[in-house]
Amino acid sequence: MHTHIINASIQIVPIVLDKHPYLWVDDAIAIIQQSGIKHEVTPFATVLEGTYEEVMRVIHQVNEFLYEKGCSEWIANLQIQIRSEGDITGNEKTEKFTTRN
Repeated sequence: MHTHIINASIQIVPIVLDKHPYLWVDDAIAIIQQSGIKHEVTPFATVLEGTYEEVMRVIHQVNEFLYEKGCSEWIANLQIQIRSEGDITGNEKTEKFTTRN
């Protein structure tokens, strides 16, 4: 895969009874924060931005963490946008909606 910037969103939906699902989600977000990859936490998903390899590595780390820590079941909803000939950033898609005071 190329080395252009891509963006993706990941939403973790734990299907658990052992503890509140938000606690598993908080742990997943901590993995993303520790990765150093550019990200934005939103109420429904976390948006990641980096090379394809970087983004996929972080997604893999989140899933491995949940598995290793004993999360019994979860759904990982992913959206990935890739542009073949250059970078695609979240900012280019949302900057026109940013309010400037």
